[in-house]
Amino acid sequence: MSARHAALLTICTLAVSLLGSCRGLGPVQDPTLVIQGNSGSELGVNTDYGILFLGRHSRAGRIALTAWFGDGPSLESTIVEPVGGGLFTAETEIVLPSIPLTFVSPIEGETVLISGRKGRRRWVQEARVAKDRRVIAGILLEVGSDSQLSEDQVGAPVLIQLEDGKWYCVGVVSGRIQFDGPKGKIEYITVLGPENTWRLVAHRRDIDRRKRWVYREDVL
Repeated sequence: MSARHAALLTICTLAVSLLGSCRGLGPVQDPTLVIQGNSGSELGVNTDYGILFLGRHSRAGRIALTAWFGDGPSLESTIVEPVGGGLFTAETEIVLPSIPLTFVSPIEGETVLISGRKGRRRWVQEARVAKDRRVIAGILLEVGSDSQLSEDQVGAPVLIQLEDGKWYCVGVVSGRIQFDGPKGKIEYITVLGPENTWRLVAHRRDIDRRKRWVYREDVL
């Protein structure tokens, strides 16, 4: 084997190794959305049953929605639709990057990913599912002191990898909660999960009768 061929083989091996190391960072396709409402922006997610967000800045009327494709962002204008249970949806004329919903709640100690955005930069952070007897509904997450989650990251999708190896959305970040503990304050991230997200499925019961997607040359 020549030195040149050996070098090429080494490069290819490194490339395969790097691709393999990226598998644990979440889905390649980014389903996270930035939604600009009347009084500010929030995050949301596009699922196989449609867009899901909390409506913190707009619960009616028109919104601007930014989705990220492989070649960059796409800005869409659409109308808010209430789903119930503190959740909202919207419909776009083009197909957006998406992730399937799961209605299986993660168990205590299980690791999930929070998928957020700050400007054009996507970040993914691990969190651990927690339990607290003072909270009887929803999902609680523990994150480290280096958490990138801030107030403007409300609505960020929470992702879980199931036994089939695929990634699913289990809910969206709804805020933070603090309790007194034996060693001081205990803070959790709260997640609106399957106990609420089923409403999107009920709202989209006419999914097979939707209008057809529009083809646009600006979207590949």
